[in-house]
Amino acid sequence: MIECHKDTAVVILSYNGTKWHELFLPKIVEEAHTGYEVIVVDNASTDDTLQYVQENFPSIKTLQIAVNFGFANGYYEALKQITAKYYILLSADFEVTEGWFPPLHEAMERDEMLAACQPKIRYWRNKECFEYAGAGGGFMDKFGYMFCRGRIFFDLEEDKGQYNDNVEVFWASGGCLVVRADIYHKLGGLDNDLYAHMEEIDLCWRIKNAGYKIGYISKSLVYHVGGSVISYGSPQKLYYNFRNNLVLLTKNEKGAKLLWLFPLRLLLDGLAGARLFFTGNFKQTFTIMKAHFHFYRDIGKWLGKRRENKKFITVRNEVGIYTRSIVWDYFLLRRKKFTDLRWAPKKLD
Repeated sequence: MIECHKDTAVVILSYNGTKWHELFLPKIVEEAHTGYEVIVVDNASTDDTLQYVQENFPSIKTLQIAVNFGFANGYYEALKQITAKYYILLSADFEVTEGWFPPLHEAMERDEMLAACQPKIRYWRNKECFEYAGAGGGFMDKFGYMFCRGRIFFDLEEDKGQYNDNVEVFWASGGCLVVRADIYHKLGGLDNDLYAHMEEIDLCWRIKNAGYKIGYISKSLVYHVGGSVISYGSPQKLYYNFRNNLVLLTKNEKGAKLLWLFPLRLLLDGLAGARLFFTGNFKQTFTIMKAHFHFYRDIGKWLGKRRENKKFITVRNEVGIYTRSIVWDYFLLRRKKFTDLRWAPKKLD
């Protein structure tokens, strides 16, 4: 067990991440004086990641996972061995900025019902733009499709200060996720059966169903490289996007809503697959079919997880759910930016 002397553990899950540590660990360590400890978890790397960290950053504590079963499992195994009040799950390909930590910590200390939060996330390769995975906070539409302030589907916005606020969101990015350790463990943590992609949304949904808040804190700024493990647009990304979204709905959505939502989602996913097929993207079409097949194959497991989750449902906090269809608004009404939606998220207290 690793017992932190400070109340916050910044836990960096790394797989063959030496090149990222060379770039980003110096600043993370430099900022640690603001109130956190740094722990690098080596997820069965095949390069010299662990040796590099131990030799060059003696102040950093390390853990090693024997077998790599994915992003979610890496954190699932590691966080069982780390004692702290708050965890910050930080991907290895994130660059932090001066003063990034205090606004996050202050927000968590100020509101006991705030169970998790994220900073503003911009794109490392184009630092004026928001980044794909998290941007200015995550939301969900009424049909279960996820989007962000600053990024809806394929459009990234330039950060012009339009989201310089603290608001309640539906989900926070798993790339830089602050979470209360006691709530994390009480609700079962990240679901390692999701492997990678949307596992943080699943956790956030469970947190919201237990009545807590998820926040976006704009005064904290980080940059994300993105796509360093599962590249954007890859068949693997597409597979987990479709399969895990169905899993999230099964595990967390209200039963009465699932009765009409599931058939509709099957139709919409089928239309997405057909569109790809008729535009010559045959491999992507079969990837969607594979995702659905594997979801149905394991339906018993997902329903079992749904029964477990029901134990923790109190008053569902549905703040951050967009009451319209983001698909309709984006593709048909051409509303490409969050500000085009004419919908304002709730301010954090």
